[in-house]
Amino acid sequence: MEKKVALFAFNGDPMCFVHVLLNALDMQTRGYNVKLVIEGSATRLIKTLAEPGAMFGELYQKVKQAGLIDAVCQACSAKMGTLQDAEAQGLPLNREMSGHPSMGHYRDEGYEIITF
Repeated sequence: MEKKVALFAFNGDPMCFVHVLLNALDMQTRGYNVKLVIEGSATRLIKTLAEPGAMFGELYQKVKQAGLIDAVCQACSAKMGTLQDAEAQGLPLNREMSGHPSMGHYRDEGYEIITF
């Protein structure tokens, strides 16, 4: 049976978000089907982590290049002022549940949900 995990990152503290990135890559290495969803105040990190020389920027780029970012909350990124940054980085925006990604969608697809 395939191991499926959706990591929902809500916390905008970089020291918390780095653990989401590390776990996403680790789980992928272990053969998990991993999807990272960036929600809440974590959406403000979309801009700062993409800046040259950003702390944890290289790790963020690895996660992006691995295709692990499945969704960025459209409503929260608009509120945090990073909607255009998400679009410029080609990140998938999601607004299926009143502007936000739906955990129910991931559960329906058989994903275990872990929140940060």
